[in-house]
Amino acid sequence: MRYKAVRGNKWDIRFLLLAQHVASWSKDESTQAGAVIVDNQRRVMSLGYNGFPRGVIDGKDRYSNREVKYRFIVHAEANAILQSKVTVEGCSLYVWPMPPCSGCAKSIIQSGIKTVIVPRCDIPERWKDDMDIANTMFSEAGVEVSYHALKGSGFLRQRQTLHDIAIK
Repeated sequence: MRYKAVRGNKWDIRFLLLAQHVASWSKDESTQAGAVIVDNQRRVMSLGYNGFPRGVIDGKDRYSNREVKYRFIVHAEANAILQSKVTVEGCSLYVWPMPPCSGCAKSIIQSGIKTVIVPRCDIPERWKDDMDIANTMFSEAGVEVSYHALKGSGFLRQRQTLHDIAIK
């Protein structure tokens, strides 16, 4: 797999922060994930966050039970791909807060997305094996994965700017 540690690209940081903002729309309090699909001219093609399918009751009781939640939830990456009204072939996908799982990797590869950009982060132990499978698929399919190093958590707080969180 082609990994790139990227530092300081203002557009990548902006789209990662947009993915972070979109993640805040999720009702899943334990893991709010967001995704932004962007074409090669920096136009946003689609947005997605993790949540239940349209029309499905998404009450707190379902989110609080991990087994139930996993059976209902649509991941941010899949939602962004499914919600796009145009082809996403050749586009870049910005994901917050961690890399895609193997299920989303399959959808990303099949849709023709060529680059996945994520913040550098610690992966929870329970997801490491699945993300290793995703990375293997990305590598074999020629999808580039770029990890951005952001100061601290990368969360944009009041009075912070992109310059404040980008590592030089």
